[in-house]
Amino acid sequence: MPPRPDEAHEAEAAPRDTAATETRRNLDLTRYRAGKATIEISRSTAEERSLACVTQQTHITLPESRLRCSLDSAGVFVGGLIAGAMLAASSGQMAGLCFPRRSHSPLLLPRRPAALLPRRSAATPRGGLPRCAAAASPPPPSADSALEHPLRRKCSPLLESVLLPGGSDLSVHEWKAVPDIWRTAAEKYPDLVAVIDPYHEPPTEWTYTQLEQEILDFSQGLRAIGVAPDEKLALFADNSCRWLVADQGIMATGAINVVRGTRSSDEELFQIYTHSESIALVVDSPQFFNRLAESFISRINARFIVLLWGDKSCIDSKAVKDIPLYDYKDMTKLGRESRNALVLSGHQGQQEVFETITSEDVATLIYTSGTSGTPKGVMLTHRNLLHQIKNLWDVVPAEPGDRFLSMLPPWHAYERACEYFIFTYGIQQVYTNVKYLKEDLQRYQPHYIISVPLVYETLYSSIHSQISSSSAARKIIALSLIKISLLYMEAKKIYEGTVLSNNPVQPSFIVYMGKWIWARFLATFLWPLHNLAKILVYKKIHSAIGISKAGISGGGSLPMHVDKFFEAIGIKVQNGYGLTETSPVVAARRPFCNVLGTVGPPVKHTEIKVFDIETGDVLPDGSKGIVKIKGPQVMKGYYKNPSATNEALDQEGWFNTGDIGWIAPRHAIGPSRKCGGMLVLEGRAKDTIVLSTGENVEPSEIEEAASRSNLIHQIVVIGQDQRRLGAIVVPNNEVLAEAKRKSLVDENGEVAKDKVMNMLYDELRTWTAHCSFRIGPIMIVDEPFTIDNGLMTPTMKIRRDKVTAKYQGEIEALFK
Repeated sequence: MPPRPDEAHEAEAAPRDTAATETRRNLDLTRYRAGKATIEISRSTAEERSLACVTQQTHITLPESRLRCSLDSAGVFVGGLIAGAMLAASSGQMAGLCFPRRSHSPLLLPRRPAALLPRRSAATPRGGLPRCAAAASPPPPSADSALEHPLRRKCSPLLESVLLPGGSDLSVHEWKAVPDIWRTAAEKYPDLVAVIDPYHEPPTEWTYTQLEQEILDFSQGLRAIGVAPDEKLALFADNSCRWLVADQGIMATGAINVVRGTRSSDEELFQIYTHSESIALVVDSPQFFNRLAESFISRINARFIVLLWGDKSCIDSKAVKDIPLYDYKDMTKLGRESRNALVLSGHQGQQEVFETITSEDVATLIYTSGTSGTPKGVMLTHRNLLHQIKNLWDVVPAEPGDRFLSMLPPWHAYERACEYFIFTYGIQQVYTNVKYLKEDLQRYQPHYIISVPLVYETLYSSIHSQISSSSAARKIIALSLIKISLLYMEAKKIYEGTVLSNNPVQPSFIVYMGKWIWARFLATFLWPLHNLAKILVYKKIHSAIGISKAGISGGGSLPMHVDKFFEAIGIKVQNGYGLTETSPVVAARRPFCNVLGTVGPPVKHTEIKVFDIETGDVLPDGSKGIVKIKGPQVMKGYYKNPSATNEALDQEGWFNTGDIGWIAPRHAIGPSRKCGGMLVLEGRAKDTIVLSTGENVEPSEIEEAASRSNLIHQIVVIGQDQRRLGAIVVPNNEVLAEAKRKSLVDENGEVAKDKVMNMLYDELRTWTAHCSFRIGPIMIVDEPFTIDNGLMTPTMKIRRDKVTAKYQGEIEALFK
């Protein structure tokens, strides 16, 4: 509950000096003040660390008039203390307490207070309480100093309005921070099921009310163990309902989460942890933690570790050493008991001063550059993410009860922003993974699936495999009907005006009418056969994979043949575009105008322009150039990397995507009349490669390592929108001459190619063994990349876009 007016005034008048606040946090004698009740708690020494610390003295002065509840020998929880600390006292008795380091947080009173939990006895079960911190004890502060520098805290203004003096004056739908969405969702859809997580132990199903409560509990648990605003917490875990709770719980404290998945290498995770200056670690499971134990945990400074899934008994105790370890239940229990403490004490206390999280505060750090060079941590603010939450409904018109299947890594900006958005509409999210995807598509029959192109490619291949494995007659019928449907869709595009073109000249009315009539005639002729295909073939496909409303594709380019196939069989796939730096969605195809070959028009409040690569001038529609973005979703910058920030963002706020594309010209009539303003992408000007799995690869690391080989003169790593990487290699001529002298070639050169290829594969495996990604197929070319042939810049840098353009046909054949 909010403090009394005189206490609120006193807290507001107190200085909020950050340095003084940090000094107070490090005091080993902590003074908690609840109204006129002053409690001095001496911390235990290292030898006295125990889950049941009952040997220290606590000095208590409590006026009888201020006691709202009886104090028995088992004790009560005091406002501002973590719920794990027990106060054993009756009028004037001495009590023994154990407190974790930096435990100075206030208590969170929920909008709908939960029933009071039974107080824990001194004999606390294993894992129930955090360990006490050991430190030298400086002189205790005076009583007046407790109010002189109150601890600075932050909270989500709508979700936790009770923590603010006088509550919050925000309207119910006014969000200032991302966690605010959970208050609105819980009020609008209290009993709808929000999440189903069937493959973790225990399997979980939460309503919106329960999910909000879990987030509140986890957030308060973090405050209880000393997490302060703007501190960074590394969240290294995979997709699950508890990941969502941890993510939002961290944000709700005003702290910043630094996210990554378990598939990243130990070295990459170490680099992210240290560069971000994280103070603690939240990990997925005991198995993942034990993997990190030797190469990671021993090299970092961690104030505490939180385990989201699994049993703490499975943790490598040698790696933990003296670092406090909590599991998920510990954290949520601490939060619940903290709120109970507030109810019992009847007072919030004045040791902390709460401020609201602002829209410009950084919400998360997402690293995009892997282990190559200086890492780039993208700083996304609450404002950036709220733009996505408020404006994606035009792309995905979700309704309460719609079921979504979630399988992407949640640290991926695409999955993350979409999750936040869809929860505001009362949907149901089911967590799955690649192993169970096919089964869950049939079991849950999702209305939507949000995924990367690789998932749709996999579904496409699976469907064709089933058709190929059927009898000869069924195979011929199915493939013939699919071809008819493809032709029907092409005719339909002409008269509907969705034929993509970059020609700025509008066609004549007479010419278009001739095409329109022919397209109408052809579509009318094919329509009965297309409907027959729906009954005989497509109905079975629909029942097997669900996706009754739409599949949303992002994180890479969707192959045209896959796009056309799903359109033909009646499953809508909407392609979108964005980057981590843009939170991420900047453009997406709409359900009512799903133009294949494009990534759709910009989302609301977003500007997209195409600039000339050489001059920097804005190009007209239909002209190819560098795509730049401007809007409220554009990042704050790269963490601790002003040079990279200035390179990506100009003074007017335009973000250089490094992608090459063009904007479809606007026509009033003709077969392209509905395509105007839609963005079309044709590759990347900058070096980053995006695989069809959604993973970003910086090729320079691999190229630099491979170039150390004596066999390799030049190398360009390729693989944009492919499942794996490949390489174009120019061998060293001297080495090839040596191979000839060793009789590794014959007169025709056929054997030479095979043997040289094997030599190059061996060299690549040797020199790139330490890299995060491996090279798959390679292509050998004899012509070096030079300035004269246009494949190298005057500053002797290989022009990757020119090389891939020259060998485009060979590259396509290479990946087949």
